[in-house]
Amino acid sequence: AVCSMGNSTSRLYSVLAKTLSSGAVSRHQDCLEQLDPARLDPLDPKDLLEECQIVLQKRPPRFQRNFVNLKKNPASNHRPIRVMQWNILAQALGEGKDNFVQCPMEALKWEERKCLILEEILAYKPDILCLQEVDHYFDTFEPLLSRLGYQCTFFPKPWSPCLDVEHNNGPDGCAMFFLKERFELVDSANIRLTAMKLKTNQVAIAQTLKCHETGRLFCIAVTHLKARTGWERFRSAQGCDLLQNLKNITQGAKIPLIVCGDFNAEPTEEVYREFSNSSLNLNSAYKLLSPDGQSEPPYTTWKIRPSGECRHTLDYIWYSQHALNVNSALGLLTEEQIGPNRLPSFNYPSDHLSLVCDFSFNQDPDRLL
Repeated sequence: AVCSMGNSTSRLYSVLAKTLSSGAVSRHQDCLEQLDPARLDPLDPKDLLEECQIVLQKRPPRFQRNFVNLKKNPASNHRPIRVMQWNILAQALGEGKDNFVQCPMEALKWEERKCLILEEILAYKPDILCLQEVDHYFDTFEPLLSRLGYQCTFFPKPWSPCLDVEHNNGPDGCAMFFLKERFELVDSANIRLTAMKLKTNQVAIAQTLKCHETGRLFCIAVTHLKARTGWERFRSAQGCDLLQNLKNITQGAKIPLIVCGDFNAEPTEEVYREFSNSSLNLNSAYKLLSPDGQSEPPYTTWKIRPSGECRHTLDYIWYSQHALNVNSALGLLTEEQIGPNRLPSFNYPSDHLSLVCDFSFNQDPDRLL
């Protein structure tokens, strides 16, 4: 049975290999109630990782990526805060709409692809995880990550394109997860972005957290702006709306801020300039990997569709540069690692690369902006 948990520790996690199939949420309500995280035992991440690897044993091993040390300041006494940003590729879109012509359908099977996604998350052990295109929140990510100690929040798109796909698993949206042992939730806002005063189909989540170790407050936000060429002004308007919301939430940058997102915008776009020049004094963390600290990576997504090959920089982690330091950032995959068929693939579950940064608080919190 789908919900059979068994007695052995290993079988307890077999919910991983058997999480509900597409469209099953309404058909298996009893099962979802059984998976209520408040009534389930905690999971050991090592055991979950092992189970993922058993499911993935016929696939090639995951790519190795290294952290680049960016720390210029003396060592902080406190553990850094690791933040992971990732558009994981909605299952319904990957199978039904995105037309990755060089990716075999076999590589997109949810039973295995979800294990690749979980393996990536477990490998980097983020304190805060920001995801886009999540359409398996209730049957996979929330039940599993809550048992790993994360507090979970999901905000779906009002008119998700996933709903147009046959046998979909519900709408996709943004999701945020933070470790309860490290942070306390002070405030949370689900934001439906507007453009030209009209409500749009794009959303954001912004949460104010208190760090247990330092007692410091900070705000973490996740968003996914409108896709496609021709929508540059629309994205710009969405970005302005998000910035205004974040100014209010952070009391005009008094509270440090980290913004993760798939902006669907190259650094040449207006929305990028708005974030760069905002009164919130934000910088893009992945610029720090470049030799001059001024250039974004050459790509964060690389795919082949019927219209041709697309290589773009669309994903960012913005941070308050007056209040936070970037200690390190995870290097991107090389062209050789990605391979000629690009992403997604048997090796990698999404068409977007995950971004991971370690942050520490500036030791002089009262420093002027």
